[in-house]
Amino acid sequence: MANEDERIALLLDYENLAIGARDGLGVAPFDFGPLADALAERGRVVVRRAYADWSAFDEDRRLMARAQVELIEIPQRIGGSRKNAADIKLAVDAIELAYERGFVTTFAIGTGDSDFTPLMHKLRELDKRVIGIGVQDSTSALLPPACDEFLFYDRLPGVEPTIEPRPRNRRRGAPKPVTGAPAPAETPAATSPPVVTPAPVEDPVDEPVVASTEERDVAALVGSTLTGLLRHSDGPVLASRLKRAILRKDPTFDESDHGFRGFGELLRHLDNQGVLILTSGSAQGDPEVGFPEDSPADADAFGLLVDVVRELAASGAAPQLSRLKNQLRKRMPDFDEKRYGFGSFLSFAKAARARDLLSMEWNDDAGDYLLRLPG
Repeated sequence: MANEDERIALLLDYENLAIGARDGLGVAPFDFGPLADALAERGRVVVRRAYADWSAFDEDRRLMARAQVELIEIPQRIGGSRKNAADIKLAVDAIELAYERGFVTTFAIGTGDSDFTPLMHKLRELDKRVIGIGVQDSTSALLPPACDEFLFYDRLPGVEPTIEPRPRNRRRGAPKPVTGAPAPAETPAATSPPVVTPAPVEDPVDEPVVASTEERDVAALVGSTLTGLLRHSDGPVLASRLKRAILRKDPTFDESDHGFRGFGELLRHLDNQGVLILTSGSAQGDPEVGFPEDSPADADAFGLLVDVVRELAASGAAPQLSRLKNQLRKRMPDFDEKRYGFGSFLSFAKAARARDLLSMEWNDDAGDYLLRLPG
């Protein structure tokens, strides 16, 4: 069964990603955890390399080393000129891996630079699947069509921007330049969007890199992993596959830490709670796992959201999304959207909107989504 997993080589043009996330999302240092989780749902990451002039990324260097990423040191400035050595080294390594590591089935290339488009084409020509990764506002429009799949970092579950991207219905033009060492955060570029004082950080739930099972609710871990597998799968998700994906996210995971004798017993417990649903699979003892369509737990969570929005709206002002989660936790201290299969609180709120329970619209003055009840 294990040989069905994709074997992924992850190569990051780190400067492009880190500066794009900082300038476009306010995420600094770069949070590798959501990206690691997204790839864990797709297969085994057998190579992890990040290319940068690491003298410009001291804090990032420590975090990436903790995430077991091999740091490739490429001095980018020689005298008064800037070199593209990191880009060239990444491309050379990718081609070398494609020829010498036949077991690698997939390349995940983290960059928004269109200069990598020929590399993407060549890897696909060599019968490799290519996943691109980039920050939306700093990704060239030429890059996603060259890939089999493209992950916008902004949309990954667990990414918590402190600068909300503008609505995505605008036409994206040329990518922003993301060269050079990080500039001080207090000196925004003249072309940056208006800086809005972000709301206080309400939810430090999404930990960088890997969190131990003692720090993550087991239902949230199972629910978020199952959501990712269902979203990217063309067939049913078996319990054995779910367990492998969870272990890729958190190698320390052990259901016995939560009082269960086996993974099947844990799944049956979550089935009884209405968190997920089990049906007979193709092999005995390996059931299919999914979400119930009309879960009482989902109804309770959405009902709580509607009640909180109604109470806050009674004061005369439309509630802001960034302030809602703490309000929900005052009513339900153990609330976590991941328990219900949503990767972020924004996704949970959008699910409520899709069910016509409330409306959401972006407000430039508030720098946030405003929520209203229908009617």
